[in-house]
Amino acid sequence: MEITWYGHSCFRLTQRRMTTVVTDPYDAAAVGLPPLKLKADVVTISNDMPGHNARKAVKGVRHVLTGPGEYEIGGVFITAIHTNGKNKSANAPRNTLFLFDYDGVTVAHLGNMRRVPTQAEVEALGTVHIALVPVGGGSALTAAKAAEVISVLEPSIVVPMHYRLPGTTSKLESVTRFLKEMGVEQASPLPVLKVTRSSIPDELQVVVLENANAPS
Repeated sequence: MEITWYGHSCFRLTQRRMTTVVTDPYDAAAVGLPPLKLKADVVTISNDMPGHNARKAVKGVRHVLTGPGEYEIGGVFITAIHTNGKNKSANAPRNTLFLFDYDGVTVAHLGNMRRVPTQAEVEALGTVHIALVPVGGGSALTAAKAAEVISVLEPSIVVPMHYRLPGTTSKLESVTRFLKEMGVEQASPLPVLKVTRSSIPDELQVVVLENANAPS
C-alpha cells in the first residue's frame, strides 16, 4: 500500500484494486495551504473543525465516515472508535480514530487525539503497524504526549502529522521537537511511504513525509 501526506492531518491511502481513502481533508483557508485536488472512494473525518472536515474538497467520494463503527468497503476493513479530549468527561471534545486494514497492513489515523488512550481503546484497535500521529499540539497531542501514545500503541512505523509547516500561519509546533522526543537526530522526508506485510520493520521507525500539497 502507499501513503501520501497532503499537509495537516490529510493523507491518501491507496492500494491497487482496493478502495482509496482520504483522511481529514481540510479547508485551505483554515490551514494556510493550497486547495486540495484529490479523488477518493472514501473520506474519513475525525472531528468537525475546518482543518479536518472539508469533505467537498475531495471528488468522486462514495462514502463519508464520521463516527464509530465497523465497515468493509472495497476490500478495506475500517474500524472507527470515539476518543475524548483532555479529560474523560462526557462533554470533552469528540474525536474519531480510524483504523484501516489493507490486506493485513493496519494503519491508525489518530485524528485530533488529545490524551493517551485507555487500555480498552488499545485492545479494541489490536495490532497497529503504522500510526499517523498528531505531534504539534494545539487542539491535539503535544510532542511529549505523542511519544507517550506511541509507547502505548507500539506501532512498527510512526508518521508525524498536524504540525507547523513553512509558509503557513499555524500556531502549532514544528516537527523538530517531536523528533527530539523520539531520539531521531535527522530525518530525510519521503515523498510516499510504501509498505507491504513483508516490509514491516521489527523495530520502531519514524518516517517523515513530504507535503504533497506544498505551496509552489
